[in-house]
Amino acid sequence: MLFIPTANVWETIPGPLLDRMEVVTLDGYTEEEKVAIGRNHLLGRQIERNGLQEGEVEVTDDALRHIIGDHTREAGVRNLERELGKVLRKAATQIAAGELTPPVVVDAAAVRKFLGKPKFHFEAAERTGVPGVATGLAVTGAGGDVLFIEATSMEGGSNGGLTLTGQLGDVMKESAQIALSYVRSHAAELGIDPKGFENRTFHLHVPAGAVPKDGPSAGVTMTTALVSLLTGRPVRSVVGMTGEVTLQGRVLPIGGLKQKALAAHRAGLKEVILPGRNEVDLDDLPESVKEQMTFHVATEVTQVLEWALEPTPAAVQPAEAA
Repeated sequence: MLFIPTANVWETIPGPLLDRMEVVTLDGYTEEEKVAIGRNHLLGRQIERNGLQEGEVEVTDDALRHIIGDHTREAGVRNLERELGKVLRKAATQIAAGELTPPVVVDAAAVRKFLGKPKFHFEAAERTGVPGVATGLAVTGAGGDVLFIEATSMEGGSNGGLTLTGQLGDVMKESAQIALSYVRSHAAELGIDPKGFENRTFHLHVPAGAVPKDGPSAGVTMTTALVSLLTGRPVRSVVGMTGEVTLQGRVLPIGGLKQKALAAHRAGLKEVILPGRNEVDLDDLPESVKEQMTFHVATEVTQVLEWALEPTPAAVQPAEAA
């Protein structure tokens, strides 16, 4: 007899039990893979379940891409099938009422009519438009996800005091302390005025506040957010990053790179900064993703900052006398 258990995250499996298992990791799908699954498998099943005949409703690939990007944004295809079912039920209702005549073609424009306004948006440009916000990458029970880390400071409190919010676990809290200690101890070389720490308290927040988060891989993102805040240089909106940071500024490897890279691709990011020792993990990515994205390999925090932050504004040249 063979038992095949499944789990969204293996960290919650008891150690002695996990040690006796053969772990098979199933990573998330790319957009093109989801389109193929939707077209070749999910669509036919939902047509049958919703009382439609073959050929009565046709869903275009462009419509599938809109559903995937604007209404589901997940590692798998569970919600994609639910949204397809919703589209087909509404189409079947309108056909039965005589409002539509088969064959009905569901294109990108019809998706908005059937499913309403998009549930997801490309937020990176909006969120990172001000200094102090950086885009990180994380792995959740549903696959990879994009994580925004916000930093701010205020007068009062102990010098360099730190407040953390967003339901952070102990490891993530330690990463935030390390990030602040690194920035304070390397302020001069980072172009930060040491007086910027005097009589100021720093606050790091990781939305969404209702979702617990933990792990060391947000270290580079927290460091980047703090440097962005203190230098006034916004983080480039097309960049996502992941990696653990040490007090000496080294970037250490992390897990789940494939899921994180796929999440960055789904979110519309164009560049990903990753630890040098994770470069070998790029071989696991689909060629279509590697062709559309640029991957920067970092071993030091200074490299991360060079790729992540907007350039320092050039000094304004005085006008020449007439």
